[in-house]
Amino acid sequence: MVLVIIGLLASYVGPKYFSQVGKSQVTVAKSQMDAFDKALDTFRLDVGRYPTNEEGLQALMVAPPNDAAKWNGPYMKTAIPLDPWGHPYLYRTPGARGDMEIVSYGKDGQPGGTGEDADIVLP
Repeated sequence: MVLVIIGLLASYVGPKYFSQVGKSQVTVAKSQMDAFDKALDTFRLDVGRYPTNEEGLQALMVAPPNDAAKWNGPYMKTAIPLDPWGHPYLYRTPGARGDMEIVSYGKDGQPGGTGEDADIVLP
């Protein structure tokens, strides 16, 4: 009887717990993207432009060869992390809605999707 009660509690609590884990991963991705945004703005102030698509987010850690004299980084305290699902962030300039954009494709790592698989785009 005790095992049945534990099983019922686990079947109720488990889905609630795992849905919160998914929400927290989205929050972590948004926080990381916000940190990239601030670092990219500082890079732009120093260098006079955003990194190119080829330079990508790595320009926040390593000086671009043509702008090494202006570069005042590294602009991040640690290496560029993967998104919470283990995929690299996408950096594009120009972005669809501004000078640049940072994208995480969510849990599935594919464009589009809903829920935890939805794209997270900054700005």
